[in-house]
Amino acid sequence: MAGHSQFKNIMHRKGRQDAKRAKTFMRLVREVQVAVKMGGPDASSNPRLRTALAAARAANVPKDNIERAINKGAGADGENYEEVRYEGYGPGGVAVIVETLTDNRNRTAAEIRTAFSKLGGSLGETNSVSFQFDRIGEIHYPAEVGDADHVLEAAIEAGAEDCQSDDAGHDIITAPDDLNNVREALESALGEPEQARLSWRPQVTVPINKDQTATMLKLLDVLDDNDDVQRVVANFEADESVLEQLSA
Repeated sequence: MAGHSQFKNIMHRKGRQDAKRAKTFMRLVREVQVAVKMGGPDASSNPRLRTALAAARAANVPKDNIERAINKGAGADGENYEEVRYEGYGPGGVAVIVETLTDNRNRTAAEIRTAFSKLGGSLGETNSVSFQFDRIGEIHYPAEVGDADHVLEAAIEAGAEDCQSDDAGHDIITAPDDLNNVREALESALGEPEQARLSWRPQVTVPINKDQTATMLKLLDVLDDNDDVQRVVANFEADESVLEQLSA
């Protein structure tokens, strides 16, 4: 099973540096609400809701917030969020996928387009860059759940495709259709994961220079600050000097 790519390390660093508790709560609560609206409030028969609830609990989202999201999703008066994926190119030809949950497609599209155009990129059509990524299931456990060998053994037993471990924790990779089955199998061996979701893995990464790296990181920050954005994935290899400045 493969080790960590530089891309994964970059995203872990960015995640630690830019983590915003309120923003994280909002995204997780919105995902719970959408999961209920799409599949009903019974977690036992709604795999997406089980995954959303597990992520919310792992992030210590208050129980009252979760219950309100379930009630909104089950009621007729809740916001009608839809999933919209945007794709484009950042500085240096970096491929970028932006996943959103929005109640106003026109507003979100305009804001995402503006972010790309102001920071050296361009927004493309759907499927204009996603062919450069593999669709995967990704399950994350904290490092303290066990050592790399123990988690690897559990991942293999559960039917996972890959397991990547470092100081930030353990990322277990599955085929998209196997995500829920693998997650349920892992729960009996490792407990409830911190996160389980469908994600994107770049097939290749694009090296970019110092200036392009600085601009690309600004673009990621701007996209991450957008209330409608759930997650962003990009396929770049950053200039190490910029990363060293950020971690100093």
